[in-house]
Amino acid sequence: MGLWGLVGRLPHLARRFFGSLRSGGPSAADTMWAESHLVPGEVALWRQLSNADQRHLVKVARNVVGVLGEAERPVVAAALLHDVGKLGCGLGTFGRVAATLIIAVTRRETLEAWSRGGGFRGRAGRYFCHPESGAVLLEAADSDAFTVTWAREHQMSSSRWSVDRGLAEVLAGADR
Repeated sequence: MGLWGLVGRLPHLARRFFGSLRSGGPSAADTMWAESHLVPGEVALWRQLSNADQRHLVKVARNVVGVLGEAERPVVAAALLHDVGKLGCGLGTFGRVAATLIIAVTRRETLEAWSRGGGFRGRAGRYFCHPESGAVLLEAADSDAFTVTWAREHQMSSSRWSVDRGLAEVLAGADR
């Protein structure tokens, strides 16, 4: 991401930070709605996500449906689970803030090496690598190829997306 990339994402990151401080998960209606768009293996992953992540992901998915209308299930699942790889990082809100700052000034190769280790550096590295980790989890959960691919590609530059560009733009826009 780099320091300048971090600066460009500050409004999004600030909203995520302050939103994560609120307690509780999504409403029962939002939870039912979200789970109705997921296959059983995905539901199991969804239920492991933090309350703050679930609330954010429901908001993203609702935004996607607001733009596309009743979107295909794999597209809504992609919105609901694109950050599922964060499960493996073991960081709370303040740890994620620290990791984001460290990631902004650390080389990709270093972060990838850290992801295989322990301690805070290992967790920060796994946080950085969450797109690939999420794709692996979704493959194991029998997710649709679109859902898996979007989890893997959602942090890439748009020039590297392999999924349908129109859908990817809606998904990326909903996550801002």
